[in-house]
Amino acid sequence: MKKIASFTVNHLNLLPGIYVSRKDYVGDEVITTFDIRMTAPNKEPVINTAELHTIEHLAATFLRNHKEYGEKTIYWGPMGCRTGNYLLLKGDYESKDILPLMIELFEFIRDYKDAVPGASPRDCGNYQDMNLTMANYEAKRYLDRCLYVIKEENLVYPE
Repeated sequence: MKKIASFTVNHLNLLPGIYVSRKDYVGDEVITTFDIRMTAPNKEPVINTAELHTIEHLAATFLRNHKEYGEKTIYWGPMGCRTGNYLLLKGDYESKDILPLMIELFEFIRDYKDAVPGASPRDCGNYQDMNLTMANYEAKRYLDRCLYVIKEENLVYPE
């Protein structure tokens, strides 16, 4: 079988950042898939499932309620490798285009202290696997070491 595009990215040189993973066309519409990479693959620990699950609930809720991006948000979800998340937006975007949105999102997660949306047995298939304190920590870490000081190397996949 042919290797899919995401497996052709050199993960040995990949830094935390915001990357355009792919662009797909559905009729006349473009769907941009972003790689929201929170940790350096194969160089540092992955994000534990409880905090990644919490980030998923908070991010999906935030994005789908966002005034500008709510109607454009197709999907937010964790990567199986647990080094980040995927964001799918309706529209033709580049990484730098969503930097303000990602800062706003991760500041929201960093500062969030209330009950996690959807964290109940009725609303979630694994509602007890949540860790808000560590989700706050991971969001702050991503902001401080990546989003607030972002460079070109954090916006374009390495060779």
